[in-house]
Order: sequence, then C-alpha cells, then structure tokens
Amino acid sequence: MKLRRIKASSAELNTFLQSNYDDMKQYEDSVKEIGREVKQRGNQAVFDFNLKFDGATINEDNFMVSEAEFDEAYDAVDDEYIFALRAAIDNIAAFHSRQLKNSWMEPDERGCILGQIFRPLERVGIYVPGGTAAYPSSVLMNAIPAQVAGVEEIVMVSPPGQDGKMNPYTLVAANELGLQEVYKMGGAHAIFALAWGTGTIKKVDLISGPGNIYVTLAKKMVYGDVNIDMLAGPSEILILADDHADPVYTAADMMSQAEHDVLARSILVSTNPELLDRVEEELNRQIQNLSRRDIIEQALNSYGALILADNMKEACEVANLIAPEHLELIVEHPFDLLSNIKNAGAIFMGRYTPEPVGDYFAGPNHILPTGGTARFYSPVSVDTFTRSSSLIYFSEQGIKEDADQIIKLAQVEGLSAHANSIRVRKDSDN
Repeated sequence: MKLRRIKASSAELNTFLQSNYDDMKQYEDSVKEIGREVKQRGNQAVFDFNLKFDGATINEDNFMVSEAEFDEAYDAVDDEYIFALRAAIDNIAAFHSRQLKNSWMEPDERGCILGQIFRPLERVGIYVPGGTAAYPSSVLMNAIPAQVAGVEEIVMVSPPGQDGKMNPYTLVAANELGLQEVYKMGGAHAIFALAWGTGTIKKVDLISGPGNIYVTLAKKMVYGDVNIDMLAGPSEILILADDHADPVYTAADMMSQAEHDVLARSILVSTNPELLDRVEEELNRQIQNLSRRDIIEQALNSYGALILADNMKEACEVANLIAPEHLELIVEHPFDLLSNIKNAGAIFMGRYTPEPVGDYFAGPNHILPTGGTARFYSPVSVDTFTRSSSLIYFSEQGIKEDADQIIKLAQVEGLSAHANSIRVRKDSDN
C-alpha cells in the first residue's frame, strides 16, 4: 500500500480536495421511490423494505423491541461492556449538561421587557446505524443530549439482522438510557417513517444520527417537514504532526477512521518528510493484524493522503481549508497551535488524545460535520434538541416613545397597515 504524496503548496492539493466521493444524484431516484412507498403504504412499505434490504421478516407483532428482547440482550453482552458503557454515559451526560441555556428576561427603565425562552423539542427520532458494525456509541451521542435538553419522547430506530433482532450491544445501550420506543428499521425508509409517521409510528420533530448515502439523501428530502441534525458524509480525520510525532501512533490513528468505510478519508499533514515515510511503513505493518483490513486498505488507497507542508503555519492553513470532521494535533505543544485552527468538528490535543477517545468516552459528541461543512456546522449538542422563542413586552410609555421611529421604518417598506398598527396606539388615550 502506497499513499498519494502531495505538496501543500501544489495545485494537486486542490484537485485532491475537489474529488467527489460519489455522485449522489445516481441514488436520488431510488430514494424518492422509497419515500413514495412509505408515504402511501406506511408500515407495510417499511416491512417490505426491511425484507428487501436487511433480509429481516418484520411485522406488526415484532416491529417494536419488546421488554423480553431487552432482557435477552443483557444475556448476550458481558459485564465489562456494561461497566464501560455506564462510565461513558456519565462522561457524556456531564459534558452536555454544561451546554444547557437558561431562558432570560431583561426589563428597561420604561417597563419594556425583552427576553428569550428555550424549550426542548417534544418528540425526536434518533437513527443508529447497523450493517457492517454495531454502534452503541451512536445511541449515547444521540439520546443523551436530547435527554439533557428535556425531550420527553425519543424514538430510536436501527436496522435488524436477518433473524429479525437488533444488535444486543445497541439494545443494552438504549435500555441503559431508558429508551422504550425502539423500532427495527434502517435505511432511507426509516427516515421517511420518522418524518411522516406510519400506522404505528408518530411523526417526530427532528431526526438525528448519521447513516449511509441513502439515509443522508432521505434526511435531505424530509428537511422542512422535520428538522435534521446535519447531512453527514463519510468519516474523515486529518492529523497535523511535527518532528516529535510518533509514527506508530499516527498510523494507528489514520486507520482508526479508515476502517469505518471504504469512502473514509485519512490525511496526514507534516513538515517532516521522514515522518511521512515512517508513517507509511507503519500503515503497512499494522494493517496486517486488523480485522477490517480490506476496508482500511481501500479507503487509504482511494482517499488517503500524506501532505508535506513547508512550515506549521502552512499545515494549519491546509487543515482550515479541509475543515475536517476530526482534527488531531500530534505535536509537542498542541495548545500553541489552537489559535491558528478555525475549522474542525472536534480537535484532539496531543499524542495521548487519539480520536477514539472522543468517539466513545471523553464526553463531547462524536456526531460531527463532515465534508468540509465544519466551516459552518457544529457538532450535535443540546442545542440540536432545543428551540427558542423571543419574548417582547412593550409598556404604554415604550410604544409611544418609539412609535415615530417604527412608523417611519414601516413607511419606507410601503407597509401602511404596519404603520397604522403603531399609530392607533400612539394616538390612543387608553
């Protein structure tokens, strides 16, 4: 395996960054058809697609996970997993609790009051991927910030196996959080079912959670009917490394993202050409013992890169240009670089903070903007599951003192009824 080498200042970098993972349009027609079927046939369409895509026979009787299935899941997992899961839950809940916003009201000397009221959404749907791996961590990262926000109804969906059962690790994670409304469905049809409702499922206000390209397109199509967290693409990591970086650690971290998907992007940017050589050697050595070797190799060959920068300032400019989902600073003094970093979903500081620390345990959310959208998107947080209302109260003194200015602005826009609404109060003796 030999990764592409790119000079940070070369035109080749832009060519690499502009290369598309996939032409999404080729999937749009099939996703739209799935949506039409779910809208017209509800539950039965979902059951048909479960059979078609997951090979699972699901019906009204086994659609929602039963209490017995939750109990059975505990028998299939070990105590060490439950111990680790509960520790992660505590960390994630503690971190997200710091994000809560308080409603506020501020009066002025005239008795006018302005403010903002924050309320949780009433019902949200969380999507937990399945397929090639189990993702109980996605249960935590979706559900915990929603619970901290105060959401009362959380419905979870995840693909079933061919036996019609959901992954036991995923089910245990859901049960540890007290999630009771859990349905066996994944893919685009699950998104449409959450957004529009079926004979069994009530529609939600927001859908959160990453999935494959079909899930992403379905979320894009239902946006407006419901809110969504973001449009997530393939996972990605960018590592900034200096002369002090350990090539063993660096290579391991690149592969930690490459194993997610053949479309995953792993990039190393360094000022040291020898480090690039040693990391490539380590990639070829460590990959021999990894269970998802084929996926890692395909991802690195297609979307991996070793980028040589002239200095660390240029390296940071590359990072800001790419705006990665995960950014690792494997440098001797990571906090010195922090002021130069503008665009990243999550920033991992120093040689002992690999990306999996954030994926599973530290506390910050691992549902992050991808594909350069960290320039304008933020990670999933408590804010994702809340909405705000502005509060305006004007006293009689306030409206009469400000009336002329408001009337003038309304007149400039040609809205005479707006102006009149103010004028009748200004001229009133009541």
